Amino acid sequence: MKLLLDTHIFLWYITGDSRLPAVVLPLIRDPANEVYLSVVSIWEAIVKYQLGKLLLPQSPDAYIPQQRQRHKIESLPLDEGSVTNLAKLPALHKDPFDRMLLCQAIQHALTIASVDDAVRTYSAHVSILP
Repeated sequence: MKLLLDTHIFLWYITGDSRLPAVVLPLIRDPANEVYLSVVSIWEAIVKYQLGKLLLPQSPDAYIPQQRQRHKIESLPLDEGSVTNLAKLPALHKDPFDRMLLCQAIQHALTIASVDDAVRTYSAHVSILP
């Protein structure tokens, strides 16, 4: 399985948060799966950190990449093909970070791990867990 972690799923995973759905944990840990964190999630974390909406033990520009590497999660860059998918994505949700993650999932045939109800409205367009 090729799995793209929504920002909150990644943060819950690295902190051992009990809100992480039980079905997601073994999928992230399974070495047979390809697990990704998008650079879009780093962008989102930095913005929310600067606005005071996200508390982290250190600045996200250092903390998120360190944790991603520590947990052997691959980085997913933002590419032109993903961005152009935005023109075809229905406007079911207005969050630009989530919409770009959806575009990346479509472009790269990834399953998104997210509990965000707004993201889940796109289940007809992309595979979403849990």
